[in-house]
Order: sequence, then C-alpha cells, then structure tokens
Amino acid sequence: MTSGPDSGGSAPDPAAVGEAEGPPPPVADAALATDEGVSTALATDEEATDVVEAAGHFRIYLGAAAGVGKTYAMLSEGQRRLGRGSDVVIGFVECHGRRLTEALIDGLEVVPRAVVEYRGSKLEEMDLEALLRRRPEVALVDELAHTNVPGAGPHEKRYQDVLDILSAGIDVITTVNIQHLESIAGEVEHMTGVPVRERVPDWVVRRANQIELVDSSPDQLRRRMLHGDVYPMERVPQALTHFFRTDNLIALRELALRFLADETEEELLAHLWRHEPQAVWESTERIMAAVTAAPDNAVLVRRAARIASRAKGELVVVHVSAADSRGHRDRGALDQLRALAQDVGARWLELQDDDPARAIARFAREHHITQIVIGSSQRSRWRQVAGGGSNVARMIREAGAFGIDVHVIANRADAAGEPDDHHEKDDIGRS
Repeated sequence: MTSGPDSGGSAPDPAAVGEAEGPPPPVADAALATDEGVSTALATDEEATDVVEAAGHFRIYLGAAAGVGKTYAMLSEGQRRLGRGSDVVIGFVECHGRRLTEALIDGLEVVPRAVVEYRGSKLEEMDLEALLRRRPEVALVDELAHTNVPGAGPHEKRYQDVLDILSAGIDVITTVNIQHLESIAGEVEHMTGVPVRERVPDWVVRRANQIELVDSSPDQLRRRMLHGDVYPMERVPQALTHFFRTDNLIALRELALRFLADETEEELLAHLWRHEPQAVWESTERIMAAVTAAPDNAVLVRRAARIASRAKGELVVVHVSAADSRGHRDRGALDQLRALAQDVGARWLELQDDDPARAIARFAREHHITQIVIGSSQRSRWRQVAGGGSNVARMIREAGAFGIDVHVIANRADAAGEPDDHHEKDDIGRS
C-alpha cells in the first residue's frame, strides 16, 4: 500500500522517504566487517535476486478518489525506473495544475499528444500510433477509465489503447479510481448520487501484474481540498458537500481496500497452489457448509453464515450428488438452499462424486478451506461403511489430516425426537 502525497498537493514525508530510500540496516554493515561476512552477504544478495520476480508488465495505481496521489505515484515510479536505466516515456498524464506532480515530469520524455477537433473545440488525447512507433520499454498512461474523444484513435476507451500497448510488448503503468470499475460503479452511483460515466471492465484491472493502493484518509483528503491541492478553490465547496463528503470517502476507501484484499487473496491462493498444494494457510478464514436436500439444512446454512460473519471470512455452500443421481426429486429443496446461500452472501457449488466425504475433503484442501460445517443427522444419509456415525468420523478424520476444523451442527428435529424424512438418503448431498 502506498500512502503518498496528493497528486501534487503536499510534499513527501521526509521520514517516509528516508525509510524507503535510506541506507541498509546496521546488521548488513556488520556482516560486511569480515571476509566471511562479505561472502555471506553477497551470496544472500544473489539468492534474493534469483527469487524476486521482476516488476510486472502491467502496473495499476488504484485509489479511492481523485487527489489521493495516484498520478504522483505513477510519475515517481517512472522517475525511479528512468534512474535505473529503463527507457520510460509519458504517453499521457493529467496533472490538473498540481505543482508537485508537474515537477515530476521533468526529465521524462513526453510523446506529443494528438489534437482532435470535436464540436468546435480542439481537444488533446494520447497519440497511440506515435507511442507504438516510439516503442519504449515503459509507458506511463494516466486515467485508465478515460473515454477518448471521437476520432482521436482506433478505440473508444483508453483501456483499449493500453491493451494495444501491452500487446506490443511495452510495459504500462497506469492509474484508476475504484468507482470506475464496472462492478462497483453502480453501487457508487447509488451511494453518492453522482453518475459514474467512465467505466473500465473488472477483467482489465484484474489482468494487472501489480495493483498498488494509493491510500489517504478521508480527513487528510478533505484537508488537501481545502488547501486547493486537488481542485481549483472555486470547485472545493461543491465537492466537499457532495461527492467528497466524509461518509462517501469512507465507503469508497472501504471498497478499494476490499477489492485489493480480494485480489491479494487470489494471488496468495494461486501461489500456494503452485508451490505448496498440500498446505492450508489461515491468512483468512474460509468456511464451507456441506448440505443435503434435507429440511434442516437451512438451519445449517444460517449457522455457517454466522460462523463466517464472526470470523470475517468467506462462505461457500457445497452440495455433493452421485454421478448417476436422479436428483430431480430434491431439486426444489436445493433451489431453496441455493437462494438462501445467495441471501447470506455465500457461493453455491454442486459437485458430483460417489464418495461425498472424500469429495468434501478434497475440495476443502484444494480451495484452502479452514472450517467445514456439517449436520449431525447426515450420519443416517451417508453411505454406511462401518456402522452408525462412521462417515461423520471419516469426514472429521480426512479434514483433520489437512488441518481443517469440522463443526458438527445438531439436528433440531432429531433433538426433539421427530422423525427424519430423509433418513434413507445415504450421503452428504446425494439426491
């Protein structure tokens, strides 16, 4: 997470800069005091170089709102790469009159903009063809969600230009605000009452090799606005009382943090699956409810939802049926459970397997589930292997082998001495 200055609004924090760019810690100097220390330090550096991946081809600076410092961060990264010898050019940057942002352009080559006449006005856009002819190593392209002026180039949207640049083998560093993501724009419109006209598909943002959050607290951003560091002073009162209200900024910041957290979790799971497929990491709780079509399973889903809510974790509801199952008899009950799963914010999945306990344990391991919720009454529906309750015990045993907790939820009907209408079903979800 980058917590940087505004895009030209306030000077960098000297302490933060010193921490990022300062000398190595004393322990490194101590290691260099002896010949053995020198060789050890060099070997460590070489090993680190081997395992650290190069900077991604497509990097996005994500912000909760205008003024948090995305363009400043993008230009700062461009200057750093230029200083390391990379061929960096500015394809398009919008400084909005912010002095510190403009200062960061010095020393960077700027591809001249295309001038387009539109409705009696001359407007400037990024010249995609000129940028592709220049063919730098790195292109800085501001405002990913921008809509191009008609006639400015081959594409309607700037993100389409960026995709062309990436296809040409050029690295791209860009910026976008959270409200411009297609899946979030509608929610932001409802929340703020302000139309979000410029949008970018989620899949474009998710394609990025690196997404870095440029963060600012609502109070800090509003102070920058009062100082004239974000918009011209004549626009500040309107902005502060409408889109940039504190409650809106808090909500936008949460949306940005949640989006980045989801991306980080997916990245972690992909890394674990590549390098440690047998491991279950509890970086966050992932709850799975294994259900049948029995009436009491609605209670199970609700209990699992409460567990997931308290743990601040994800919930997935899974039903297992046999490969040759004729489950139309229970379709209505399963449809109701699926609707309930959606109502409580869970994902619904249906699997086919003749061994439900094995299928549940395998799914849990592959998806890094940390807790499984099952119903105790399912012992009479699971295929009996060694007598009553054996499959519940087997589920616990198989999940436990992977370090996964199992919650066995009591059946209210059984506890009241009522008959179980689904007593003859013999597995977790087989219909």
